[in-house]
Amino acid sequence: MLILINILFLTGINLFLFILGLSSFFEKEIRATRITLVFLILNILFWGFFIKNPDSMPRFNLVVISGICLFCAISLMRFFPKNFLKRDTSRAIQYDERDNMFARNNLQHHPELMETYHKQHPENKSHDKQIHNKPEFGDAKQVYHDEYTATCYKAAFQYLEQTIPLSDGIVAPHKKKVDIKKFTTTLSEMIRFYGGCDVGFIPLKPHHFYSHKGRHAHNWGDKTDQTHKTAIVIVVPMRIPMIKHGPTSAVIQESAQKYVEAAKISNIAASYIRQFGFLARAHNDANYGTLCVPLAVESGLGELGRMGIFMHKIHGPCVRLAIITTDIKLPPSPQTSNLHMENFCKICKKCADNCPSGSITRGEEQESRNFRHWSIDQEKCFSYWKTIGSDCGMCISVCPYTKPDTLVHKLVRFYISRNLLNQRIALFMDDLLYGRIKKIPRTNPDKLFLC
Repeated sequence: MLILINILFLTGINLFLFILGLSSFFEKEIRATRITLVFLILNILFWGFFIKNPDSMPRFNLVVISGICLFCAISLMRFFPKNFLKRDTSRAIQYDERDNMFARNNLQHHPELMETYHKQHPENKSHDKQIHNKPEFGDAKQVYHDEYTATCYKAAFQYLEQTIPLSDGIVAPHKKKVDIKKFTTTLSEMIRFYGGCDVGFIPLKPHHFYSHKGRHAHNWGDKTDQTHKTAIVIVVPMRIPMIKHGPTSAVIQESAQKYVEAAKISNIAASYIRQFGFLARAHNDANYGTLCVPLAVESGLGELGRMGIFMHKIHGPCVRLAIITTDIKLPPSPQTSNLHMENFCKICKKCADNCPSGSITRGEEQESRNFRHWSIDQEKCFSYWKTIGSDCGMCISVCPYTKPDTLVHKLVRFYISRNLLNQRIALFMDDLLYGRIKKIPRTNPDKLFLC
């Protein structure tokens, strides 16, 4: 009987290690593949000893088997601290888009606006001057500049600027009577059909809106339209092999391509809504009136990560977002059961340890705008972006949640969601298999566009 149990354990563990090794090989994670192979060999030797020598150490054999069974039982238990506090955004102060680094960087082309802004925020003047003195994206002085590929992402962002008028448009003169459930289902299916991986619906609250516009000179300082009732969150996944090449130019190429996709999806979906006679406005890159991250988090599609960006329940931080706001009231999405990704972020700190600019805190969540949330030092982060000529993406690339949606990683995500002990073990294994610190590449990969 004991021999049979040993054979079952040998087979089961070997099967898991084989799948893990195969998955790592296809993901081109060489370190993980090699370490898994070592584990596989050691597992064969360990259980092989008990199978060949059933009478030599029967008590120890039973203790090992019982220990593994107990460990598995504990791993399935769900327990987290009860003092985990939900964010209270009831007193949240709206964020002004003029304070965003993209808006502040653009001020160098509009001296009169820059003077106005720095009169209001003299504390930002020295930071902005330093950032303005750095080369602009696409400049040959940037670390990862390539004259043949830089024009590609620049063309993509130029295209996005040209599509801004498509975000809003003519509304059908008469509102159609709609079956809300059918309408919501069809809209969700259409968004997925055009390339979104997930959709969320959420009633709009004041803190979801920017207070004022700041990205473009023609409407700089204008108040945002905050009359719409519902937000539709669109999630677009990025390609992990591209992001894994961070902080090289591969990241900004992938980011630009996914911003284009997100704009396409949101513009089409907003037009779809307007044809039913309802107001609808798409919010996409360089054309936001809303904050994507709090909407995505509060719609139940994921959680907020230490790096200050949205962590999707499946794709982690490796996503791009777009929003549609509309005056039609749609039922909110069901809230995902707590994945405890934020609990994992508290102990992981891998993004902070690997951030080249030191923009990510290793401490607790900060309090700003009257509520508690993770945020980064945007001046340091954006300054580094302009130095290298890319979106960097190091934090995303090293995040343990930036993994393909394979069977192994599905199991790991479930494992992490159960308890704090599992999270500690998962973090240890992630560091072991994939490394704790990622080496920053000196040059772009030979093949920049990985399809």
